[in-house]
Amino acid sequence: MKKSVFLGTLAVAGLAAGIASAQTTLEQVQARGTLLCGSNEGLAGFAAPDANGVWSGFDVSLCRAVATAVLGDPQAVEFVPLTSQTRFTALAAGEVDVLVRNSTWTFSRDTDLALDFVGVNYYDGQGFMVNTALGVSSATELDGATVCIQTGTTTELNLADFFRVNNISYEPVPVATNAEGQQQYLAGACDVYTTDVSGLAATRATFEDAASHVILPEIVSKEPLGPVVRHGDSEWGDIVRWTLNALIAAEEYGVTSANVRELAAAPTANPEINRLLGTEGELGAMIGLSNDWAVNVIAAVGNYGEVFEQNIGENTPVGLARGLNAQWTDGGLLYSPPFR
Repeated sequence: MKKSVFLGTLAVAGLAAGIASAQTTLEQVQARGTLLCGSNEGLAGFAAPDANGVWSGFDVSLCRAVATAVLGDPQAVEFVPLTSQTRFTALAAGEVDVLVRNSTWTFSRDTDLALDFVGVNYYDGQGFMVNTALGVSSATELDGATVCIQTGTTTELNLADFFRVNNISYEPVPVATNAEGQQQYLAGACDVYTTDVSGLAATRATFEDAASHVILPEIVSKEPLGPVVRHGDSEWGDIVRWTLNALIAAEEYGVTSANVRELAAAPTANPEINRLLGTEGELGAMIGLSNDWAVNVIAAVGNYGEVFEQNIGENTPVGLARGLNAQWTDGGLLYSPPFR
């Protein structure tokens, strides 16, 4: 009898799991009422909680934008801190709905891990940070240096390639997290800290004596960072992709958090703006959302430029210039495919 009850319980559990797996990600998020967003454990300007546990940052804003698109509430997000080693397995296992955690789009991650990168929200590259007391001005002068490097990241191979090409040696000091890397670097356990330049700038911004640390000029890799979803749910991928594109397009067309409601009150002379804001066409319905989804998103978090400047721009402690992340009309790589 006990065996029958046990087997029956397993059957019910299996049936429930099957029903859950049959739901799309959008249906799961809407049924739950909360978006589960995989985030960094804490990176200044990109994703970090304050003393009250409220998350903010460049990547956080994209999570809030997606939550607004599908739930109508930028606060309907649970942030799940993930390390570089656990981020992709957590996404694949369904522990989060989307990963927005300074993750580089690569061939193997996109294919072998059965994940989909749905866009680039930050064009980056790997660099090196040293204390000015080291007396070097170029990464080619780092022969014999000890280098703190996060395991499970693209930076490991990039580091090896750079030193090999330049015929210089180094001693790696493996670290599991950015926090550990920062601690080891400041303690003098390594001469150099290497990661994406945005990460170096964010880390340096937290130092008491930031001016004593310099990011060397060499950029040794291409690191297109972007949001990631699971293979096999194209509707959800479309929602995340076009939410990011809406922020980018809004900046190009001068649509801001301050004027979006006014612009959406009636069609403008620009049909691209009208389609973006839902006053023309039925684009929202094509991805299972209301026609004014982009209006709500932009009103909640701002356009791409607003998000950039508020969190990581030149007037913030992180102090990043737009560079490659400027709009294509300003010499950058940033533009959205057409809303049509």
